Amino acid sequence: QLQLVESGGGLVQPGGSLRLSCAASGFTLDYYAIGWFRQAPGKEREGVSCFSRRGGSLTYADSVKGRFTISRDNAKNTVYLQMNSLKPEDTAVYYCAGRPYFCSGEVTDFGSWGQGTQVTVSS
Repeated sequence: QLQLVESGGGLVQPGGSLRLSCAASGFTLDYYAIGWFRQAPGKEREGVSCFSRRGGSLTYADSVKGRFTISRDNAKNTVYLQMNSLKPEDTAVYYCAGRPYFCSGEVTDFGSWGQGTQVTVSS
């Protein structure tokens, strides 16, 4: 079973940057689509970004386009989310999730989830 462990969250000033990491075990990420989701207090979990090399997909939510970048380090079996120009509305718990091959923005389409890492954007 694919297992995911997230890290890299923290407190950052508006306009600052963070890089989140999602380390995978159990399977190589080569055959998986990895999505990043976030959930702010009182709100539903929403899709942020998704990457699948085999599925030929690279997607971003409109709210993060031009600011966030998803990438993968095959040697480390790790997916990253580089977050730049952070805004207070980016504050949320961020999760990575996996499913075979094809990207999706729907929470229910993903069967493997990390534990979540808190990102707080505040002055």
